[in-house]
Amino acid sequence: MAKISPGEFMRQVQAEARKVVWPSRQETVTTAIFVGIMMVILALFFLGIDTLFGKAVQWLLSLV
Repeated sequence: MAKISPGEFMRQVQAEARKVVWPSRQETVTTAIFVGIMMVILALFFLGIDTLFGKAVQWLLSLV
């Protein structure tokens, strides 16, 4: 791979940065709310699964 000068590297970085399409504020807020809701749903789901397995293990250990 050919070496390039630091100046050329910076020009390429700037050219690539101009191509980036940033989300709007509304898209960012909507995505953040969606992620928060999914986090709560998954946390409750895994809490339920963990509780269920915990009770099952306690029951099995009480048989011994």
